[in-house]
Amino acid sequence: MIELSDDLSYPGDQEEAERGPSHALAKIYGQAVNGLSATTITIEAQCQDGVRYTLVGLPDTAVKESRERVEAALLESGIAWKRRRYIINMSPADIRKEGAAYDLPLAVVLAGLMCPLDLSPLEHVVVMGELSLDGQIQPIHGILPMAINAVREGFRAIIVPRANAREAAVVNGLTVYAADTLTQVLAFVSGTGTLDVVTDHTSESDFVTSIDSMLDFADVKGQEEVRRAMEVAAAGNHNILMVGAPGSGKSMMAKRLPAILPPLTKEEAIETTMIHSVAGVLPPDSGLMTQRPFRSPHHTTSGVALVGGGTYPKPGEISLAHNGVLFLDELPEFSRHVLEVLRQPLEDRIVTVSRARGTITFPASFMLVASMNPCPCGNYNNPAKDCTCLPGQISAYLGRLSGPLLDRIDIQVEIVPVPFEALSSREPGESSAEIRERVLRARAIQSARYRDIPGIYTNAQMTPALMKEYIRIDSAGRELLRRAMDHYGLSARAYDRILKVSRTIADLEGSPEVLTHHIGEAVNYRKLDRSSWGEVKS
Repeated sequence: MIELSDDLSYPGDQEEAERGPSHALAKIYGQAVNGLSATTITIEAQCQDGVRYTLVGLPDTAVKESRERVEAALLESGIAWKRRRYIINMSPADIRKEGAAYDLPLAVVLAGLMCPLDLSPLEHVVVMGELSLDGQIQPIHGILPMAINAVREGFRAIIVPRANAREAAVVNGLTVYAADTLTQVLAFVSGTGTLDVVTDHTSESDFVTSIDSMLDFADVKGQEEVRRAMEVAAAGNHNILMVGAPGSGKSMMAKRLPAILPPLTKEEAIETTMIHSVAGVLPPDSGLMTQRPFRSPHHTTSGVALVGGGTYPKPGEISLAHNGVLFLDELPEFSRHVLEVLRQPLEDRIVTVSRARGTITFPASFMLVASMNPCPCGNYNNPAKDCTCLPGQISAYLGRLSGPLLDRIDIQVEIVPVPFEALSSREPGESSAEIRERVLRARAIQSARYRDIPGIYTNAQMTPALMKEYIRIDSAGRELLRRAMDHYGLSARAYDRILKVSRTIADLEGSPEVLTHHIGEAVNYRKLDRSSWGEVKS
C-alpha cells in the first residue's frame, strides 16, 4: 500500500534514519518513437545520499523540464518531494528522448523511491503520459506505434492517458489501461485501486464507408469526359491533373473523389492511423481511422510542411495523405521547389527525411489530384470568354510545372465550363454509388492479380516486370502507341503511364487484354504534355 505523507514540507535537516535508506533502485518501462517505429526505453532511478537531481540518457528540453511537472503532480497526489540525490537513467542512451510523454513513468519511478512503492507489478507493463501540475494525465502523440512495439517486445499491458486508450486498444495481445490521474496509477500499482480496461470495438463493418454523407457526383452537371477520367483514376489509383477555367468545376470534382474510392482495409487503417498519431493530428479519444484521408494544403505551404521534417522529423502532408488523396488546388501557384520535392514520393511512394541525427522514412502512397488554370487569366480553354494572355505568358505559366513532374501524373484532362443548357437541366448525373460499384469491381480484379506480390495492390504501382507480364498489346495497339509517342514527343515515363492507365481501362470493362481503344483513351489523357498542349485548341 502507498503510504501518503501528511507532511508535504521538505525534510530538510531530518536525521539520516528518517530519510530512508542511503541507497535504493527502481525501474519502469516506456517507449520512444522515431518516425513510425518505437523503441523500448528503460527508466531507472537511484536514490543516494545528498541533494541533487540528475537526468541522463539523451533527454531533450521537454524531458529535462519534467522535474517541475512531476514534483507538482506528486505533491498533488500526497507525496512530498524528499531532498535526496536522485539519478535517473533513460536507456538506451544513444536514442533521443523527446516530449512530455515521459512525465508519468518518471513520476511513478520516483514515487517508487519516495514512498517507497513496489514497482514489480509493472515488470511487463509500459507506462506513458504527460502530467499537468494537478496530477491530471494529458494525451500524447504516437501511442499506436508504442503499443505495437510493446507487443513485439513481449509486454503484456500498457498504461496510457484515457484520451489515447482507444487508439492503443486496436493492437491485439495487449491489455490497455486508461488513466485519468497520477493518483489512480499509483493506487493501481500498489493494489489499492483499479484502472479501466479499454478494448477495441472496431469491426469490419466500420470500414464499409457510407457515402450517404459524402458529396455526390450526381450534383455534377455535364463534364462526362472528366467524370470518366476521375473514375479511371479511382479504379487504378492513378494521379490526375485537371486543367480548366475558373468555375469549371475542378474543386467540385476533386472533393467528390473520396465517395468513389474503395474503403480502407484494416491493415491500411492501422498504418494510416500510425502516421496521424505520430504527427499529432489524430483527434482525442479516437480509435482506428476508417475513412481514407483527404488532405488539401494551401499553395503557400512550405516544402517541410509538405514532405515532413523539422528538428525532430514529423510526417508532412504527403504522408498524412498515405492511402488517401492529396489535393493540390492551383498547382502552378505552389513554389517550384515545393513541387519538385514531390517527384521522389510520386515515384517511390515513400519519402526520406535526412537530418544530422539520422534518416527517417515515411510512407507516402497517395493519389495525387491536382487542378490548375490553363493560363494566367484562366480563359485559354474557355469557349465563352477570350483569353487575354500573350503566348509568352501562357508558356511561362505552364513552365512553372517541370516536365518530369508532369510525366509522373498519369491522367491530364481538360475541363471546360459547363454550358447553360447542362447547368439548368433538372436531370441528375450518375451518382457516386453507381460509379463506385464499377471502381470496386476493377479494384477486385487488381487485388486478385497482385495477391501474391507484396506491396503491389493497384495498377498504378506496377513495376516494369509486372507491366511486361500483364500488359500485352497487339500490333494495332503498338502502332497507335508509336504514333502517339512520335506526335506528342512523349517520354519513356509517359509511355509507362499510358500502359498502366490502359490496363485500368481494360479492368473497368472486364477485359483480360489491353485493346487498341483502351490505349487510345489512355493517350487522350495526356493533354498537358509539352508538345501537345498548344495543339489542344487548334
